[in-house]
Amino acid sequence: MSSSIVIIPTYNEIENIEKMVRTVLGFPYDFHVLIIEDGSPDGTASKVKELQQEFEGRLFMEERSGKLGLGTAYIHGFKWSLAHDYTYIFEMDCDFSHNPEDLIRLRKPLENGKFQLSIGSRYVKGGKTVNWPIGRILMSYFASVYVRMVLFIGIKDTTAGFKCYHRDVLAKINFDAIPFKGYAFQICMKYAAIRHGFKLIEVPITFIDREFGTSKMNAGIFKEALYGVCKMRGMKL
Repeated sequence: MSSSIVIIPTYNEIENIEKMVRTVLGFPYDFHVLIIEDGSPDGTASKVKELQQEFEGRLFMEERSGKLGLGTAYIHGFKWSLAHDYTYIFEMDCDFSHNPEDLIRLRKPLENGKFQLSIGSRYVKGGKTVNWPIGRILMSYFASVYVRMVLFIGIKDTTAGFKCYHRDVLAKINFDAIPFKGYAFQICMKYAAIRHGFKLIEVPITFIDREFGTSKMNAGIFKEALYGVCKMRGMKL
């Protein structure tokens, strides 16, 4: 039984899914992968089922009825991972904007018990973003500044979505209190971990904009984050 599971939500990721699965499961470490598949019309689920025959016992998939949002996908994956007794629970994108080779770098700080959540960060020393237009970089950077001002947290990359949790963090958080689906979800999870007294560390990564497929970012996700941050301080997380 592996101690580490990588949760990857998918919607129309047929161009990336096989390469991602083979990359993660090809490392000389016993990672498992959990795909949360939201009814992609492009055949993503069928490809995962095909790969499951090759990676039996290491590749899992939970299929949902439609595109229900990133936040609900991760919560579904967190609950599944806790029920299956994993210790280190990762979240990452399928489009290779998160480099799978950084998985071990994210897990390492948690192994001695000093930290319980590691964040793949673009905005600490050594971190960077590649192939993003300057407008999006500035929007992301100043969004994190805004979050730090409102929530009084010292995290540089508050919207980061490449993370490794120790199971103790996820077991403590009240998922039912989190209504968010996009960037606000990512912010809220970090804030909840801090509220419960867990220690966080930011690990520098290089974030590369996707080469294949279509970004799921839209104005509604950004608006949710903008207004959602103001609600978090009063939530029972």
